[in-house]
Amino acid sequence: MVAATAFDAPDGGAAPAMHGRVLEAVGSAIAEGVLPSGSRLTLEGLQQEYGVSRTVARDVMKVLESMNLVYSRRRVGIVVQERSLWNAFDPDLVRWRLNSPQRELQYSSLTELRIAVEPIAAAGAARRASAAERARLVFLAAELRRLGEAGELEAFLAVDIEFHSLLLRSCGNEMFAALEGMVAEVLTSRTKQGLMPFKPRNEALQAHEDVAAAVSRGDAVMAETAVHHILDEVRNAMGLL
Repeated sequence: MVAATAFDAPDGGAAPAMHGRVLEAVGSAIAEGVLPSGSRLTLEGLQQEYGVSRTVARDVMKVLESMNLVYSRRRVGIVVQERSLWNAFDPDLVRWRLNSPQRELQYSSLTELRIAVEPIAAAGAARRASAAERARLVFLAAELRRLGEAGELEAFLAVDIEFHSLLLRSCGNEMFAALEGMVAEVLTSRTKQGLMPFKPRNEALQAHEDVAAAVSRGDAVMAETAVHHILDEVRNAMGLL
């Protein structure tokens, strides 16, 4: 077992790294069902299993508790929470679930959520986005075309995340804007798991350009319709229809 003090040194930077490693391990185990609801954890057990200090173990549990994945009670300890009470929109939880054996169900749920939200967000952006935001969307759509046709998927992913995040932020609805981290995780997972074609389909590239053009000219109806085309392509590509 590694000495706990090695991970708590104030100048080493190791404690944050260990915190992240343990958080990923325990969070993934909960999301995958390896630690089902009702499972009990202890700080001492985490210290022994992962070779970390009590401070790191406690901080990890605080993060998981903030996500409603666990709860703590005196004389009971730390208990894995019922799945129905989890903070389903937390980006970390979304990522863990997309990496789990239940990823197909998670993709389906998240795609349905995107279908419910993003078209309305696009319509809102057409009505409320600033001139700078409209111009940026047009630029990003052109970049998606360039990178997509070149097959540069890593760069394409970064621009795609910015495009959809900007659409959510510029719509004027703070509830929709709060979902940008979740959407970013969905887009990232699809690329990292090899579920994107080497070159994005022309229909998808065209739909992004149509969204940007509609938002730019303030056409809410066309913006909403064009986002539906993007998400229809996603459903088809993922076999979710």
